[in-house]
Amino acid sequence: MKGHLYYPGCTMKTKASDYETSAMKVMEKLGQPLVEMEDWYCCGAVQSLTEDDIMHQIAPIRTMCCAQEQGEDEVVTLCDMCYNVLRQANDRMKDKEDDLETMNEFLDEDPDYEGGVEVYHLFHILKGMEDEIKDAVEMPLDDLVVAPYYGCMLLRPDNVAVDETEDPEIMEDMLELLGVKVLENPKRTECCGSYHTVNRSDIVEKRVEDIVSYAVEEGAEAIVLSCPLCQFNLDFHQRATDFDVPIFYITELMALAFGLDIDMKNHKIDPRSLLKEKGILE
Repeated sequence: MKGHLYYPGCTMKTKASDYETSAMKVMEKLGQPLVEMEDWYCCGAVQSLTEDDIMHQIAPIRTMCCAQEQGEDEVVTLCDMCYNVLRQANDRMKDKEDDLETMNEFLDEDPDYEGGVEVYHLFHILKGMEDEIKDAVEMPLDDLVVAPYYGCMLLRPDNVAVDETEDPEIMEDMLELLGVKVLENPKRTECCGSYHTVNRSDIVEKRVEDIVSYAVEEGAEAIVLSCPLCQFNLDFHQRATDFDVPIFYITELMALAFGLDIDMKNHKIDPRSLLKEKGILE
């Protein structure tokens, strides 16, 4: 297969469709297209922390079985939550032979999972493509000042981290290739409040205010990230603050710098006004 087997997960087909569309176009431009899996299942959204809980590993491992059936040895995902859940469940099956045996007993209608599939985040692929990214830039985003934001799932726990847990640089490095002015953001690895947005929005509003206010005070015109849940929280819960800061997926900025046409429709705070002000969009 030319390209990478792509696991979308649920959110990419709904609230995060802008992320998926821009990523697909970016990777096509870079000559490393994302090819969606023929069959996949919801990852379960949250990784179970209970040592003897095999049942909640079934959903992510069934997806690994799908990749195995398609003859692939890797799965790439865009969603930070999906990456974290798939990676932790997959690593568990590789590390614990008894758990893998139990899992295959549960999956009695599926072929046994052999543990030969690796899980990657898009950042793993892009990290080795610095030259290609730089060459693809047609419109450097020189006047745009952004604060990168990682959140939790890309960096915790240590064994699944896409970069240094306490001092990541992978996003900063990619943004600089686009010509963006990147601000130092010590709050870039703090939690946005995550799923508390469902029933404890007050917690999320406090977290968002802290994260966004710091970025604005340091001169950020936008915040850039890769997690759909973080994007929703930072975008939507700014209603409780005095700010109006666009929240971009990093692939949206890549697409713009590459001269690609994208539709940013799933943003509560429309980023087009900032982009027009900067002359990036007409």
